[in-house]
Amino acid sequence: MAQFLPCHTTHDATQIANLYFKEIVKLHGIPKSMVSDRDTKFLSQFWLTLWRKMGTQLKFSTTCHPQTDGQTEVTNRTLGTLLRAVVKKNIQDWDELLSHVECAFNCAPSKATGLCPFQVVYAQNPRTPLDLIPIPTPTKFSCEADKRAKEI
Repeated sequence: MAQFLPCHTTHDATQIANLYFKEIVKLHGIPKSMVSDRDTKFLSQFWLTLWRKMGTQLKFSTTCHPQTDGQTEVTNRTLGTLLRAVVKKNIQDWDELLSHVECAFNCAPSKATGLCPFQVVYAQNPRTPLDLIPIPTPTKFSCEADKRAKEI
C-alpha cells in the first residue's frame, strides 16, 4: 500500500522524520527496513542515527542503478501519471488532490497479484464514491457540498 505525503523540497531530515512519524509510523509502526534514494536528507547523520536507534535497516538505491528498487520506480511513474491526469491546469491544487490520487492508486488491482493494495492489507475493497447509491436531494441543499461531492 502506498502513502503519498505533500512536503516541501526545502524540508530537512528532521522535518521529513517528523512528517514520517506523524503520518506513517502512527498507522504502520516502525519499519524493519526502508528503501530510499541517496538524497542528502537520507544520508544525513541525523537520519542515519535516528533509524539506527529505531532498529531500521536503511537500503539505498545507487546512482548507477536507480532501478534497484523497481517497485518504487513503478509507483513514482504511476503517481506522476495520476497527478497529471487529476491536476490538469490547477497545478497549485496538487496537494489537495493527493489524497484522491492515493485512494485511486491503492484501489487499482496489481498485475502481479490481481488484488488492489487496499484489499491485500485490509482483506476487502474500500467503498468508493462509485459504490454509493444516489441519495434523494434533501429539502435543505448545500451548493458547496454538491460541488465537493462532484470533485470527489
